[in-house]
Parts: sequence; C-alpha cells; structure tokens
Amino acid sequence: MPRTRRIPVPPWRDTPQRLQVLRALAARPGFSSAKLLHARMAADGCEVGLSTVYRALAALVEAGQADVVRDDNGERLFRHRGEEQHQHYLVCRHCGFALALDTDEVETWAARIARESGFADVRHTVELAGVCTGCSAGPL
Repeated sequence: MPRTRRIPVPPWRDTPQRLQVLRALAARPGFSSAKLLHARMAADGCEVGLSTVYRALAALVEAGQADVVRDDNGERLFRHRGEEQHQHYLVCRHCGFALALDTDEVETWAARIARESGFADVRHTVELAGVCTGCSAGPL
C-alpha cells in the first residue's frame, strides 16, 4: 500500500485574517466546523474566505492552539485551546456538547509507545463520541 505524503502546514504567522479566525474561534464556547465559523464571521462583517478559515484552523491545530475532533459525518470540528494543555473529549453526536476528560493514562501510554518504538515527535488523537444525558432523555 503506498504511503501518503503529508503536506506541511506553514508555521503560524499573525496575519490579519488568521488573527480574525483565532479571535472568532476563541469567542465560540465549544467545537465549531470551519463552515459554521466562517458563516458567523461573515455575519459579523469579517471578509475572510472559507479557504482562509480552513488554512488558519489547520495552522492553529499544528501550533497547539486548537483542538480538533470529527463528527459522525467525518467533518472536523475545532475548539480554541488557549493556555490549556492537549486535551481529549467525549463529544455528543447529537448536540455537539464536549466533555473534557482526564486522560493521564492515554498520555502515559502514548509516551511509552513513542519511547519503546524509537519514534520522535509522536502525536495522537483519541476520539470518544456518544449521546449526552440531555439528548438521550428524548423530548419532554
């Protein structure tokens, strides 16, 4: 099976458009898709293209300033990380509510695998999805 080549994301540069995306993402309370974030920015009068939003979000993830999860359809959802450390979440498949998890065991396991394999700069993604209590209760 052929290996795919990863296209590098350019390092974070504080361009006006990227700063607009960063501010818009930081203002959101939870995870947002690039399309939703772009629509909110447009509604607020920001003239940033959707492709710029996607590139800025990828750069934010690469720089450790945003977390990313995938929804049931495979769409990437983003959340501003701020000063927090790398985090894992349990995400509701219905409403998008995200619960931050204590994942010390996952971090310890990932570090051990990296050490034992001899790999450097190991990154990992753990995605847990379910239905929150609010959504599983159904209509009242």
